[in-house]
Amino acid sequence: MLTVTLILLPLALSLIILALKDEKAIRQFALAGSLIEFGVGVAAFIQYKTMCHCNLLVNIDWLATLGVNLKFGMDGISLLLVMLTAFLVPIIILASFNHSYSRPSAFYSLILLMEMALIGVFTAFDGLMFYIFWELALIPAYFICAVWGGNDRIRITFKFFIYTFVGSLFMLVALIYLYFKTPVPHSFDFQWLYAVTLTPAEQTWIFLAFFIAFAVKIPVFPFHTWQPDTYAGAPAAGSMLLAGIMLKMGIYGMIRWMIPICHDAVQQWGGIVLILAITGIVYASLIAIRQSDMKRLVAYSSIAHVGLIAAGVFSLTTWAMQGAVIQMVSHGINIVGLFIVIDLIEQRTGTRTIGDLGGIALKAPRLAIFFMIILLGSVALPLTNGFVGEFLLLLGIFEYSAIFAAVAGLTIIFSAVYMLWMYQRTMLGKPNEWTENIADLTWTEMATLIPLVILIFWIGLFPGLFLDVALSDVMKILNSINP
Repeated sequence: MLTVTLILLPLALSLIILALKDEKAIRQFALAGSLIEFGVGVAAFIQYKTMCHCNLLVNIDWLATLGVNLKFGMDGISLLLVMLTAFLVPIIILASFNHSYSRPSAFYSLILLMEMALIGVFTAFDGLMFYIFWELALIPAYFICAVWGGNDRIRITFKFFIYTFVGSLFMLVALIYLYFKTPVPHSFDFQWLYAVTLTPAEQTWIFLAFFIAFAVKIPVFPFHTWQPDTYAGAPAAGSMLLAGIMLKMGIYGMIRWMIPICHDAVQQWGGIVLILAITGIVYASLIAIRQSDMKRLVAYSSIAHVGLIAAGVFSLTTWAMQGAVIQMVSHGINIVGLFIVIDLIEQRTGTRTIGDLGGIALKAPRLAIFFMIILLGSVALPLTNGFVGEFLLLLGIFEYSAIFAAVAGLTIIFSAVYMLWMYQRTMLGKPNEWTENIADLTWTEMATLIPLVILIFWIGLFPGLFLDVALSDVMKILNSINP
């Protein structure tokens, strides 16, 4: 029942919010509801741990004659992503309190609707349910960016929608093909789809269809061109949802679908994906160094970091797969923190152009301290969350290829260059006309950042709790390649 509650509660909350009129009441209700959702997620985590990794499975007949059931559950991998979603949404909502949005009921309702869809993706054990929630997550993301985004938001959001929607159609075709390859009566059940026998040619085409859908969502080079404009043009909450949670759908799909179903094709073509991912690391890092807009810099840094995660997945090693799972969580925490800080700076100064800023640490020391901690997690400083995931990823990629690992390792060097450069230009030096009167963090703003900082150090110092949750399921997926 906890799995069903995690899906239905945000949906119910989003519908209730539409009936509210007072903006303050809407914000408080959305925050309270998202905190209750997080509480349910914690209860599911505890139940999963105490019941020896029970997958909290729910299976309800829906269209039984067509082999479609409402089948949802959580293994260790999906549980971590559900917890990430339930943890970040209250922080994103609280961070939005500094903004006054037109039609606030619609805005906060869409955030909760997106939370429902994201959790549906991470908990679906049926192929058709997975696709339905995958597409459903796109709808609130589109409207959040299109209605409350910045200049040129319609063009940018339309490009984002076309890229992701068209990519998803390839996945739908692959799912339907797999459905008809299952024994009669056909089924979309994960286990039935995993058991399908495919020829090498069929595996290649299924692999390609899935890869296009997932690579666009992540995004992996060269499917990334929609991302920087979308992240920069979206409202702060939209950027956090897209970068912090939504892109994890693509990596999760690679782990959940491509490896178990297309195991031979993954081994045959995985090297090419590794090359694309590592190319994206270097390309995006070099572009990030040249950015003058803080939000675009973080957008390109995200391409580099998730490129490393994708490379780790296709190295097909235990270390890298474990690193990919924990780095999905760490990346979500760090990038949401960075977008919150950038949003706070833009609210106070009216700009996020790096060259316009400077001397903020003298006027707002608390903001500078929180910014530095989150930044150090992002550049993978030892004892922070980013170090754990990136170390395991590079260790696993090295096991696959020392040359690939050496090139992929440049992401740590490059990220230190552009992140510390951004920090130096914005936080240090003398205040100017943009930053002379900047205010420091309020208690509410600190409340949005403190939980992120706690997890940055918690994961960095005690990663075992998170790694152990996913280990058995990571091993099952890797064992599916060579049973």
